[in-house]
Amino acid sequence: MDKLDKLRIKMKEQNVDLVVLSPGANLNWLLGVNPHADERPLLFFLTLSGSAFLMPELEAESARQYTDIDFYNWSDATGPLEAVDEILSDLRDFSYRTIVIDDTMRADHAALIQDKLLNSNRLFTASTIGTLRMQKDATEQEILRINAHQADIAMRKAWDIIKPGLTEENIALAIQNSFSDQGALPQFSIVASGSNSAFPHHQTGSRKLKEGDVIVIDLGGKFEGYASDITRMSTIGPPPKEYTLVHQIVDDAVCAAMAAARPGQIAKNVDRAAREVIEKAGFGKYFVHRTGHGLGSEIHEPPFITSTSETILEPGMVFSIEPGIYMPDKFGVRLEEIVILVDNGPEILSKIPRELNVINH
Repeated sequence: MDKLDKLRIKMKEQNVDLVVLSPGANLNWLLGVNPHADERPLLFFLTLSGSAFLMPELEAESARQYTDIDFYNWSDATGPLEAVDEILSDLRDFSYRTIVIDDTMRADHAALIQDKLLNSNRLFTASTIGTLRMQKDATEQEILRINAHQADIAMRKAWDIIKPGLTEENIALAIQNSFSDQGALPQFSIVASGSNSAFPHHQTGSRKLKEGDVIVIDLGGKFEGYASDITRMSTIGPPPKEYTLVHQIVDDAVCAAMAAARPGQIAKNVDRAAREVIEKAGFGKYFVHRTGHGLGSEIHEPPFITSTSETILEPGMVFSIEPGIYMPDKFGVRLEEIVILVDNGPEILSKIPRELNVINH
C-alpha cells in the first residue's frame, strides 16, 4: 500500500474530504517531490478519489519531471483563482464538509482555499498525514540508523580537534565538513562553550575555547531526506565544581524517560519522568524546555514529548530524549538520544556513550 492509499484511509477515518498541501516536508514525504516554493501558490489537492496540482506556469515544466499528477496551470497575468475553482469543481465528489490545510502553508495561500470553502470545517495536518509520518516504516528506520552513525562520526570529529584557542565556529565548521564528506547535508551545529553552554540554543560564535571550558555540542545532518540529531558534553581538562553532580542528574533523567517510554504510554508521562528526577535533585527551575521532539524528514516534528502532550506512543515512533540543566553564568548540561520505539521500549540510535568526554592537551 503506497502513502496516498494510507492517507486516504486516514481521511476516511477522520471524515476528511480534502487535503491541501504546500511544498515542504508533508508533500515531500507523501509524493517524493519538492517543488520550488515562493509567493506564487503551488498547492497539491487530494480527495478520496482524485488529486491535482495548482501549478504556476513558471514551475510546470520543471515539476513535470517528478510527477504525472494533473496540473492546473496559472500565469502571473491571470492569477490562480480560476484554476482553484476548476480544481475544486473537477475533484468534487460531494460537499467539502471537512478540509485539511498544511500547517506550514503561507497564510495568503491558505486563504485562497478557505475563501472558496467558507462553510467547510478546517483542520490542520496533525490528524491525517501527521499521524502517518509519526510512525516510521522499516526503510525509514534504517535510514535514521545510518544518519545516527553519521552524526556520531561528526561528533567524534569535533572532539578530535577541540583545543584551547580554537573558536566555536572552528568546531562547527569541522562538523559541517564531516557531514559533507559523508554525503549528508549539514543542518545545524550548536557549539556552546563556557558560560555559553547555559543557553539551550546558543548561536555558535567567535568565542575562543579555553582550559576548563564546558562544551555542549548539538549537531545534525540530513541524508536520504531524513535528519539526525545528537547532543553530547565535553570539557577541556577537568570539569568545574558541581559539573559531575549535574551531569549525573541529567543522565539519570534520560534513564528515567527511557524507562517510561513504552508503547501505549502517554507522551507527557515520559516528560514527567525526566522532569521529576531533575526537580527532586533541586534543579527544576533550570530545566527550561520539553524533554523531546519527533525526528524524521524534519528535525522537529511530532510526536512532541512535552508536559501536556496526550499523544499515545506507538512502535515505530522516533523521537529525542534530551533533558537539560542550564545554570546562568556557570554552565549547562544537555544529553540527547534519538530513539526508535519498539515493542519492548526505546532503541537508542547513537553508539556514543553519554559520559563526559574530557579533552586533555
